[in-house]
Amino acid sequence: MAISEDYAGIREKLIQERTELVLHIERLEELASEIRSDRGGGESGVSNHMAEGASGTFDQERNLALVGNLQRTLEQIESALKRIDKGTYGLCQVCNRPIDRARLQALPYAAQCVDCQARLEGR
Repeated sequence: MAISEDYAGIREKLIQERTELVLHIERLEELASEIRSDRGGGESGVSNHMAEGASGTFDQERNLALVGNLQRTLEQIESALKRIDKGTYGLCQVCNRPIDRARLQALPYAAQCVDCQARLEGR
């Protein structure tokens, strides 16, 4: 079965999403670095204003959470690309049945069919 040929369009979409995610992650990491370096304003690294410090901390924590989410999505994309290469893409990793084509179009890195995903999420 030539699954990898069947999913050439999805493979390209995954590669494009991977490229965009890497760029977003790099930018958020740059912002986090800028926040850390801007935080103190002086040599001591301590802000003169509590509100500025709190805002900077919030921004940094938000960016770190976003980076974590983007990295998990990137891992899912990498896994989907490997499944395409192995010829197992489009099969549920839980029940081994085919994943609906519409689901793969909407979420190309989906690793489970809708039923198995719902069970995994406790729905």
